[in-house]
Amino acid sequence: MAERPDEHDNLVLTPRDVEFDWSRLPMHWVPGEPLPTHVMNVLHLLLPEGERWFVRTFKQALPLIRDEELREQVLGFIGQEAVHAEAHQGVLEYLLAKDLDPAPFVRQVEYLFRRVLGERPGLPGRRAREHLLERVAMIAAIEHFTAFLGDWILNAEALDRAGADPTMLDLLRWHGAEEVEHRSVAFDLLRHLDPRYLRRVRPMLTAGPVMLLLWVRGTRFLMANDPELPGRARPTWRGYLDAARRGVLPHLAPLSRSAARYLRADYHPSQEGSTRQAIAYLATSPAARAAAH
Repeated sequence: MAERPDEHDNLVLTPRDVEFDWSRLPMHWVPGEPLPTHVMNVLHLLLPEGERWFVRTFKQALPLIRDEELREQVLGFIGQEAVHAEAHQGVLEYLLAKDLDPAPFVRQVEYLFRRVLGERPGLPGRRAREHLLERVAMIAAIEHFTAFLGDWILNAEALDRAGADPTMLDLLRWHGAEEVEHRSVAFDLLRHLDPRYLRRVRPMLTAGPVMLLLWVRGTRFLMANDPELPGRARPTWRGYLDAARRGVLPHLAPLSRSAARYLRADYHPSQEGSTRQAIAYLATSPAARAAAH
């Protein structure tokens, strides 16, 4: 599959300094749908720490970049991801105020990104570079999934029909649009630093199962600690599949096909989603419009 130059070239990534007011957000912001609400709420548990890890890793990679255009894209990526982390942090503070303390699960996420995948200052030069390249490759794999989710949320009209909270939808769609907008940057950085096929695909075989595990654990944690649900509520796969059938959660089959496409030798992220659609949403997003003025 060939790259789509019209979707990829001449892209200037701009951080948008957005703000969101969560004072009126209901606990189940998809009305009557605690499972879809909390499946998507896992994003708020994972992203602040994960995207700060993206930023730290890419800042370390900057001195290795020999292409000025790519360097500018990486700087734009860093700026956007830093804003994403802070935007989702606000939802964590909202959950705490609603008596759902996210800290126990967030500590596990912090351990993953700071200790397991974090910097290792004592490594000698060659091993330090190898560790950095592995982290860049892991980010490229994760960014494939976030771009898939971004494309899904931009097109998830069933959430509008279900009456989902408009502020939360704007957060998710603003973020999703920027994920689609910058979906090629991590991949292009990895290809610039190390174009080998195995370097690219090996982390995907780890990232996919780890993300699924974290999502299942995060959903279980949120539902078990939701003060508005009776007892220790538990999610079920039947409930997930029903929600996906109704369009309020993504189907697993397209997600699996998307992950498989990443393994193709001729793959490029420009083949996924639509930059035009992402930019069109960012032009109408209430939070993005407010940030531009």
